[in-house]
Amino acid sequence: MAGSGIQQPNRPKKPVRQTAETPRKPLQVMHISRKEQQESLDEKNQEKTIDSSKAQSETSLLKKQVAPTNKQNSNIGMPIERNLDLDDLEGVSMGDLLGPPDKSSSFGRNSKGDHSINSDQARNNQTRSVDDFDFDEDAFLAALDENEPIGNTGEKAKGQVISVESDGVYVDIGGKAPGFMPKKECGLGVITNLKELFPKGLEVEVLVTREQNADGIVTISLRALALRKSWEKVRQLESEGKVVQVVVNGFNRGGVTCDLEGLRGFIPRSQLEDGENHEKLVGKTLGVAFLEVNPETRKLVLSEKKAAITALFSKLEVGQLIEGQVAAIKPYGFFIDLGGVSGLLHHSMITNGSFRSLREVFRQGDLVKAMITELDAGRGRISLNTALLEGPPGELLTEKDKVMSEATERAKKARDLLKEAEQKQEQENEEKKA
Repeated sequence: MAGSGIQQPNRPKKPVRQTAETPRKPLQVMHISRKEQQESLDEKNQEKTIDSSKAQSETSLLKKQVAPTNKQNSNIGMPIERNLDLDDLEGVSMGDLLGPPDKSSSFGRNSKGDHSINSDQARNNQTRSVDDFDFDEDAFLAALDENEPIGNTGEKAKGQVISVESDGVYVDIGGKAPGFMPKKECGLGVITNLKELFPKGLEVEVLVTREQNADGIVTISLRALALRKSWEKVRQLESEGKVVQVVVNGFNRGGVTCDLEGLRGFIPRSQLEDGENHEKLVGKTLGVAFLEVNPETRKLVLSEKKAAITALFSKLEVGQLIEGQVAAIKPYGFFIDLGGVSGLLHHSMITNGSFRSLREVFRQGDLVKAMITELDAGRGRISLNTALLEGPPGELLTEKDKVMSEATERAKKARDLLKEAEQKQEQENEEKKA
């Protein structure tokens, strides 16, 4: 077809892929003219001249600093034996010439401006150990005691009155600052004249109610200490089962109020002998016992009825023969009224014989003589026994009137037998211990 003379259409040539072996065009090289080369050489020469002048000035300054000016400075370093040439400084920096910084030079310079060291300052700045210091342990502990706060909350403190103001009293209790006692804390009841009650120099014992403030002053109270002592005394009276005398000073719907050792006591209507007309008791003296004593809740509850029982208990003792009336019959025994207090005659303590019903022995309203075998004043309990009055077992069931009529003599024999049994038991216990 080539020889036919027909022109072939122009076809696009395929792009030639460049391989790793395909040579790349060389980078264009910047040609520097002679004029530019000459200018750069001139600039380098100029910089070299400036550097040499700086080096000469630094060398001269170094000679002045290194060379000893007098005998005092001769111990800093050896003098330079020869002059330094500029060629010798080539490639050497100022840091190499000056060497490592001398820590001792930080102490300061002398009046002439050089770096001489004061021997006294060097000696004073040497590191000292703890043993080099004088330490007095006793003085240290004494200093701690002097700075220890005086008076923690709830602690007692003694001191002297040093000043009386309209709002309270200042008392020296041994601290950095005196203790302050507000007027309302100066005692029980209403305080009218502080200066008469607290003359200067009066020794008082108080209770710390608040620790020291920023000025070192603690708040103290005479009233709080008196109340604490009152609660302690009342609790002791309760534990001993005492009957105390109080004066009724008020009443409300629930009962009457009174004062006892500076404390406010309350007697419920149910614990009064005449609870229906309790408002008429104001101003009267009553004998009362303790029902509840609680300092935390400030509750002091008293009872006139319990006082009667307590008074009766004080007249009773174990082994005593008493007489009473059957007040109630329960499945477990009889309740015997002993004149304001009841004793329990348990069914196991009635007789040594056997019976089917309690009513076979006693009925309600019968008079009964029995021996006391147990007393519990705290709970108001009295345990009674009639079986000890019997001769043969079951005698009370067959000859009740005879047993009751001879009860006094029989009770005496029973007490003797009980004492012998107690002594025998004590001997046996001692032999076991031995």
